Amino acid sequence: MMIEVDSELRPDESLDSFYQGRVLVLQRKNGFRFSVEAPLLADFINTRETDELIEIGTGCGIVPLLLSIKPFKHIVALEVQPGLAALAKRNLLLNNLEGRITILQKDFREYSPFCQFDVIFSNPPYLRKNSGYLSPSEEKNIAKHELLCSIEELLAWTKRCLKETGSAFFIFPENRRQEFEQVLEKQGMKMKTIRLVHPRENEAPSFFLTECAFKAENPQTLAPLILFSQDGNYTQEAKQIFAGRK
Repeated sequence: MMIEVDSELRPDESLDSFYQGRVLVLQRKNGFRFSVEAPLLADFINTRETDELIEIGTGCGIVPLLLSIKPFKHIVALEVQPGLAALAKRNLLLNNLEGRITILQKDFREYSPFCQFDVIFSNPPYLRKNSGYLSPSEEKNIAKHELLCSIEELLAWTKRCLKETGSAFFIFPENRRQEFEQVLEKQGMKMKTIRLVHPRENEAPSFFLTECAFKAENPQTLAPLILFSQDGNYTQEAKQIFAGRK
């Protein structure tokens, strides 16, 4: 029996094209919309054909969609908000990825998988629970503020569910790096690689990308990623990332 794909654009949604048309993404016009961190994280994650991956907090499914150009066996993507989980499922169907990616409407803190994963990744909420301004949109608040997800909970779950030889990939604000590293150390993990993301060459970093593991004998600090040149245009590397380099 054929299943009708619910990919029709609704009045409160936009349809965006990424990776030179290879990836299509439905997003809400007034709900949570992903930003530059998603393609940066997708570009940073290293995968192999045999890898089993899991994402904590997929939103509309953007990072798994962008990862679809890379090799992997399967991705499980968790999303606590029913509306966003439903949107992520529609995006899978829109891109014909339902065989490679599974969306689960789950709170990761209450999810106990039957296996450990080769790769865990997340672009988690980055504003502390009692900081910043709350939006009238609950969807945005849960996605951006640590209302349902703290660094401690994120990394404790990662420790339990990551294979001993696996890697965990995150993007997080640079001004919370020390806190992140302290919690990571408490969980018996280390940064294997780190890359700072700068808006412009002479400006302070906004984010850091990191690969974490249980063993990191020779931690690497990669060359900084600069997003904009002095003329205000994206740098050549940023353009390559947004075009979907493999």
